[in-house]
Amino acid sequence: MASDGPSQAAPQKPTEQPLPEDRLTKAIIREGHTLGSVTDKISDIVLTRKTPRGWYIGLGLSFCLVMLMLYSIGNLLVRGTGIWGLNAPVGWGFAIINFVWWVGIGHAGTLISAILLLLNQSWRTSINRFAEAMTLFAVACAGLFPLLHVGRPWLAYWLFPYPNTMALWPQFRSPLLWDVFAVSTYATVSLLFWYVGLIPDLATLRDSSRSRTKKVVYGILAMGWRNAARHWERYETAYLLLAGLAAPLVVSVHTVVSFDFAVAVIPGWHATIMPPYFVAGAVFSGFAMVVTLAIPLRKFYGLQDFITMRHLQNMAKVMLATGMIVSYGYLMEIFTAWYSGSEYELHMIANRMGGEYSVAFWSLITCNALVPQLLWSERVRTSLPLLFIIAIVINIGMWLERFIIVVTSLHNDYLPSSWDSYAGTFWDWSLYIGTIGFFLSLVFLFIRFLPMISISEMRMLVPAAEDPEPEQRLTEDSESSQGGGE
Repeated sequence: MASDGPSQAAPQKPTEQPLPEDRLTKAIIREGHTLGSVTDKISDIVLTRKTPRGWYIGLGLSFCLVMLMLYSIGNLLVRGTGIWGLNAPVGWGFAIINFVWWVGIGHAGTLISAILLLLNQSWRTSINRFAEAMTLFAVACAGLFPLLHVGRPWLAYWLFPYPNTMALWPQFRSPLLWDVFAVSTYATVSLLFWYVGLIPDLATLRDSSRSRTKKVVYGILAMGWRNAARHWERYETAYLLLAGLAAPLVVSVHTVVSFDFAVAVIPGWHATIMPPYFVAGAVFSGFAMVVTLAIPLRKFYGLQDFITMRHLQNMAKVMLATGMIVSYGYLMEIFTAWYSGSEYELHMIANRMGGEYSVAFWSLITCNALVPQLLWSERVRTSLPLLFIIAIVINIGMWLERFIIVVTSLHNDYLPSSWDSYAGTFWDWSLYIGTIGFFLSLVFLFIRFLPMISISEMRMLVPAAEDPEPEQRLTEDSESSQGGGE
């Protein structure tokens, strides 16, 4: 009888032992989880777990930056856009730079959610929820800049072709108007896609919550979800249709944004490489931001079982691939300027490399072309501190890229007598930094009140947790059985 105790406890021990390194890097969800443990681990962050002190500190610091943003906007509305560093040749400054940067950051959420879903990539499941949320928050930040840049944001509704007695219509040949339609469509589809995916999880929070208030709030948001077969059928149909609608937006939105530059006759802008160059850069910076958020969330909320090294390695590989495409775009820009023989294009390239903004140019080359080459090494891809630092460096480099594209092509135009320098003022920087605080505040509120990982989709992966590569295992078994027969 004495031997019964150890023999009964033995099956529980393997679930607590760490996975071997080779299997850990391949696993989508760690072994030992059940449907109940997946639900509890994710929902407890929202419902029962005590809010960590770091969350309050982070939200407090982010909210201070939001106050800075609101102060900057108030001052802008009172005094006008003259408080920015804009001048005669550089009519676009931080506003368009930050707009393009934020729209680019939002691209990874759509790619992870829609395209990887259509390609049946199950590793997207652990990161798609907060990547989709990141898309919405980034688009919210991006929308502020063109709205404020018009000078009179209370008249921004004139950009829409609404019926009016004065028969005023927007200029449909302007790429800035194309941005309005592209970004508003992108935001609408992304919001619907994110919310539809949340419905089963909101019902789970409704049923698991012990608070009457939370039950009512989550119940209203769950829209009567009862886990019925017909609910799942309609959910999966709607989710797939929205994924099909969202997938083209990954390409179309930043292509339209690139037309802000490509349709102009300014040296450095008038190039057919702009659309693919911008799309690749958007995915590049977007995945860098997902990694920037995923690594701290994984650490502080103990989500190593769900966001495994396989997810981080895959995202690092996407960053490496898109970084190579962006680097190719840099080379083609230089080659096109040389091959064209245009003195204006050659001057633009020479000015970028050796002019007053050369430090920013070579910094972006280092951040976007050289540093990502470290990701060829598996040791770097599996080192969380190095991966986090590389992601931050890429985000900085992509902002510098937008700065160089906008400023160096404008401050030296065709008329030397109007050449001038450009630098952001305090109000440019305060508004930009304030939007970063706004973005982080929304992220903090999201992870506190909504599940940051999809519960329903993670539960579907539980049967695969026992063997991360069942097809490979089946092939090996069949080969061994054939060998034994011979």
